[in-house]
Amino acid sequence: MVFIGIEELLRFLSGKGFLALSPAELLYLYPVKALFVCAALFYFRAEYGELRLADLRNPLPTISAVLLGLLVFILWINMDWPFATFGELQGYNPGMLPGGASRTALIAFRLFGAALVVPVMEELFWRSFLARYLISNDIASVTIGRFTATSFIMSSLLFGLEHNLFLAGIMAGVAYNLLLMKTRSILFCVVAHGVTNLALGVYVLLYGQWKFW
Repeated sequence: MVFIGIEELLRFLSGKGFLALSPAELLYLYPVKALFVCAALFYFRAEYGELRLADLRNPLPTISAVLLGLLVFILWINMDWPFATFGELQGYNPGMLPGGASRTALIAFRLFGAALVVPVMEELFWRSFLARYLISNDIASVTIGRFTATSFIMSSLLFGLEHNLFLAGIMAGVAYNLLLMKTRSILFCVVAHGVTNLALGVYVLLYGQWKFW
């Protein structure tokens, strides 16, 4: 969230003429953000024991998480209605750069961040922390996957509102919450979220639909 604020501030200052930053130059903030968040996740790795890799040994929920991720992706790219969008969809467009190592590196960082770093970070925040915090500030006393009506609705709405495509974001929040209720596993939510973001990245690169990035 801090990095989102920094990016918006830089865009504002650039638009007002206080900084000479082109939209293409702002793209380089993403690798910094991805690496910083990745480093934070690694540093605090002992603190989130709810990510149990052993859960993946169960094939049915694993396959279900993958299929749900693909379903969310399909719905997402079909929910870009004007009334369901905050502002103008600009997206992350490395195509603004000439072909070469810089462009390839930015695309790789974007895929890495979206498919691996973001799902872990966001699922830990939205569904491990916030969904339980909305029930009790002693989150350790709240079982993973337990929701009240308030925590389910609020975590879904807030998750959606952090995205430009807010209605698609709410849909995704509801889908991942339901998956958590069924599986009681944050890891399956990470898998579903990662599949959604990876499919979206591949779609963007294949069809040049940068607004979805």
